[in-house]
Amino acid sequence: MPTVPLLVDAAWLDSHRSDGNIRIYDVSISHGKDDAGESFTTSGRESYEAEHIPGAAHADVFGDLANTDSPYAFTSLDHDTFAQRAGALGIGPDTHVVLYDQGGNLWATRLWWNLRLEGFDRVSVLDGGLGAWRAAGKETEKGGGNSYPAAVFTGERRPELLATKESILAGIGNPDGVLVNSLEPQTFRGEVDTYGYGRPGRIPDSVNVFFGDLVAEDGRVGGLDLVRPLFAEAGALDESKSVVTYCGGGIAATFLAFQLARLGRDDVAVYDGSMNEWVSDESLPLEVG
Repeated sequence: MPTVPLLVDAAWLDSHRSDGNIRIYDVSISHGKDDAGESFTTSGRESYEAEHIPGAAHADVFGDLANTDSPYAFTSLDHDTFAQRAGALGIGPDTHVVLYDQGGNLWATRLWWNLRLEGFDRVSVLDGGLGAWRAAGKETEKGGGNSYPAAVFTGERRPELLATKESILAGIGNPDGVLVNSLEPQTFRGEVDTYGYGRPGRIPDSVNVFFGDLVAEDGRVGGLDLVRPLFAEAGALDESKSVVTYCGGGIAATFLAFQLARLGRDDVAVYDGSMNEWVSDESLPLEVG
């Protein structure tokens, strides 16, 4: 079975969206601050129903496709539960999944990574998401009734793509590994506690590649000529070394993994719990500066 492109544009999707094996999912999340200044994250179902690409269904990476029993949002499900829920969405062995969101591609790459973790590779991300679709003059629709026929999700988990607190701790000081923090440089250095973790800083031995630097000025995914030198400087293109990415909650880290996959490194692991989990354990070390 032929491979599928990691990244597609609006013109490609418009010409292929009626193909029988295409499954388009809006994976938007509502994330921001309320009137009281408190941060919130909820399913993006409401924004999906307000506007989406014609025929697209909604995939809830905050609720249905995450372990909501975990104290940390977006925690990955066990394989069997994920497979059952992905199959219910219509994701089967012969389907080609195309993911997009209504923001900066990060939610789309989160599900891209989660599908790959569970052994599914026929997945593409729409470059620039809904904004790029609209900018290309393509039509949208409202409502929430779209769905695909249920399928049998097949695939085996790739545990090497999932980093844990224990594996991160064991890897500190390992010269054969590269641990990449994807947050803003001032957050990485511990100068500010941007996300209110309570303990500023980074996991020791981390290097920094800010996810925002991997995005083009128009909001699309940054080109390879833009991102290659950033990863090269961080040492993440050295194929003799393993690479793990992390962020605050395992979202932006998947965007780095996606960009690295475009550069030929499809073996990058993501620390799912990221800083949310790490800082909650006061026995774990942090670096600043």
